[in-house]
Amino acid sequence: MNTELASSGSRGDLNALYEKAQQLTSPDLRDKIVGSLYQESKRLCEAGVHHSNTKRDRRTEKLDAVFTSPIWGFPIMMVMLGIVFYLTIAGANVPSDMIARFFGWLENYITAFFQWMSAPDWLYGVLVLGLYRGTTWVVSVMLPPMAIFFPTFALLENYGYLPRVAFNMDRIFKKVGAHGKQSLTMAMGFGCNAAAMMSSRIIESPRERMLAILTNNFVPCNGRWGTLIVLASLFMAAGYTGGAKSLVTTSVIVGIVLFGILVTFLVSWVLSKTVLKGVPTHYTLELPAYRRPKFWETVIRSSLERSWAVLLRAVKVAAPAGILTWVLANVTVGDTSVLMHIVNFLDPFGQMLGLDGCILMAFLIGLPANEIVLPILIMGYLSTGALTEVDNLGDLKQIFVDQGWTWLTALNTMLFSLLHFPCGTTLVNIYKETKSIKWTFLAFLIPTMIAIFVTFVIAQSVRMLG
Repeated sequence: MNTELASSGSRGDLNALYEKAQQLTSPDLRDKIVGSLYQESKRLCEAGVHHSNTKRDRRTEKLDAVFTSPIWGFPIMMVMLGIVFYLTIAGANVPSDMIARFFGWLENYITAFFQWMSAPDWLYGVLVLGLYRGTTWVVSVMLPPMAIFFPTFALLENYGYLPRVAFNMDRIFKKVGAHGKQSLTMAMGFGCNAAAMMSSRIIESPRERMLAILTNNFVPCNGRWGTLIVLASLFMAAGYTGGAKSLVTTSVIVGIVLFGILVTFLVSWVLSKTVLKGVPTHYTLELPAYRRPKFWETVIRSSLERSWAVLLRAVKVAAPAGILTWVLANVTVGDTSVLMHIVNFLDPFGQMLGLDGCILMAFLIGLPANEIVLPILIMGYLSTGALTEVDNLGDLKQIFVDQGWTWLTALNTMLFSLLHFPCGTTLVNIYKETKSIKWTFLAFLIPTMIAIFVTFVIAQSVRMLG
């Protein structure tokens, strides 16, 4: 009898110890310890420290109760994201058109100079129709959105809101096995994926840094905004005008971006359970007080420094791509240019994805810079042998419709643009950060296979239902 009681008591003690051990090894233990330390520090400070600006502290706490709320935090983030995109889309159209017209006007004088010099046609084609047009397209398409996007994001950062975004996103990134700081590298990716690769250094864990590197491409960089905005405006916002058109275009773009973020979470979760197994490290973030942004300093620094750096990078890789495009379009094998041979070879596979050979060709040649995908596509359709400017969006849509485009073609082209392989500069930066050909190849392969899978499923599903 005593032996049974003793045995029962031992089992009870063991169960109690097991439950205690589970509590001590809880994933939230570190958060509880940090929270407890913070609360104790706060109590001691309130008892022994006199704050001269308690009104400001109370305001910060009240704002944090809203911006970091599990209920309101994410809707506010979505609204902020929508506002930034709306300002970028609505504000970039006019200056982009003005810059393009300026370069077109300047090209007339450059052409006259080549005629005066009696330059050979091949030299004019390479330098003007290839190099000049490719470079100036990148400048006119990229500069206005960057001049709006970067300062707007910088103002949010200067105000103190972006750390709250990282705090909110940390909850989700933990659940998928990643690190909360990945939200900051993801935000950087909206401007430039190549720069985001370098910003991944803020993540201390090599495993979690690799997760950020492999998934950052799923948020659209500045080079893809042009394609996304134009196609959303032409096909998804057709029938709308003025502010309503910009609003519908913004809504479509936000939806595309949210899908990219969802893919980021899904791929992070899969990788954290397979090739990058591990327990996520904790992210303790001290939220800074809200402060009034230094408006002009922030705007000027972001507009000049960041925009110039990204633009210079894009021009460096777009210039040779423009020359290559001209060469492929003007060197013939038989009676067909090399460019069209590539298009015809890729067309059956492209049709399976709801695209066509010309679209796939544009993405392949656009590997050095996503900014030139659209002009290469137009050039392929028109068979002009040179990067081509189109007078207005109405003419551009007619070109696409004449090639058999529907809303499905536009949607899958946008999704392929969102999900496909990183640009050349980003791949170079990935290699520099990882020092590994294997991880660089995976950074190319993973998004490409996902882009093919998503567009194939959507295309086949629509065709079956139709």
